[in-house]
Amino acid sequence: MSCTVALSNSPVFSPSRVPVTASLRCKVSSSSSSSSSSPETLTLTHSPSTTSSSPSSPSSPLRILRLQKPPPSNLIRASTDCSTSTVLKRKRPTRLDLPVASMSFGNFPVTPAGVADLVEVEGDGYSVCCKRGRKGAMEDRHSAMVNLQGDPKQGIFGIFDGHGGVKAAEFAAENLNKNIMNELGKTTDDKIESAVKNGYLKTDSEFLNQEVRGGSCCVTALIQKGNLVVSNAGDCRAVVSRGGLAEALTSDHRPSRKDEKDRIEASGGYVDCCHGVWRIQGSLAVSRGIGDQYLKQWVTAEPETRILGLNPELEFLVLASDGLWDTVSNQEAVDIARPLCTGISTQQPLSACRKLIDLSVSRGSLDDISVMIIQLGQFC
Repeated sequence: MSCTVALSNSPVFSPSRVPVTASLRCKVSSSSSSSSSSPETLTLTHSPSTTSSSPSSPSSPLRILRLQKPPPSNLIRASTDCSTSTVLKRKRPTRLDLPVASMSFGNFPVTPAGVADLVEVEGDGYSVCCKRGRKGAMEDRHSAMVNLQGDPKQGIFGIFDGHGGVKAAEFAAENLNKNIMNELGKTTDDKIESAVKNGYLKTDSEFLNQEVRGGSCCVTALIQKGNLVVSNAGDCRAVVSRGGLAEALTSDHRPSRKDEKDRIEASGGYVDCCHGVWRIQGSLAVSRGIGDQYLKQWVTAEPETRILGLNPELEFLVLASDGLWDTVSNQEAVDIARPLCTGISTQQPLSACRKLIDLSVSRGSLDDISVMIIQLGQFC
């Protein structure tokens, strides 16, 4: 059967949206009315109607579409007028699988698929929990070295928050602690701060030599010979519980900090605020860290360091990425962790890490969150 359909004012044929109304009259002619199997032609023509005519183009030409389909036997009769309200349905198109674009800073490789979305570790004197956020791939990393030189009272720990990819955080987690220890072996006890600084700068230089983009914020805690040495570059933070009172041992390195802003501008850069976030060169929201080669003129890896003598008043230390600190205050972190880390026979610092992460997520944090709790009493 050959079917000719005339549609008025139809630039694109859209069967799902054009009903065949009573204004379309069907006329069927047959070359032989006695033979039901002979070819038949169905022609639909437009009849003038006062209710369905288009005022915008009443005399516009009709678009002719010819449909070829063999009719079932005895489907229609010759010389029959008919009206129909049948609505033709468009066939559902094939589903398209579109690639998902990374929402991380820049166009960089994502974390390998084998990296877990949740990492939990309980070690000798420390516990750590890292949870992937909802922005993209996991870019946080951590490290811990205990029993340094065979001494159970010594250890070095770190949290690393990558941006622009995970490479810098991975490199720092694998090399920063070792570089700090190597530098300590070259100097005297009164030069600890310089040794830590050199360890950070060496790690930064080694990473830049790989010519890999991306960067990482870092916070480290070295426990050696009765001292707690805390350092940071970026917005990872260290908070100690001093008899239940929270005390921040680091200060976040962000372009909004006046001394950081002055340093950046003095070296020829600029700092501006975009959508409520202060950034260097309109790009990076932290002012210190490992890597960031394309901004290295303004982003330094030099850490700030604070040294305290260990004593029973210092109960535990929280190292965490900004995924926690953006939603949980210093004192809240101590208040939540302390009941699980002090005053009970079986301490549960890993549970405390989980509770802090859960609180941050419940408050809307989309970032990766890493929390490490170090039981300082075990190193006194």
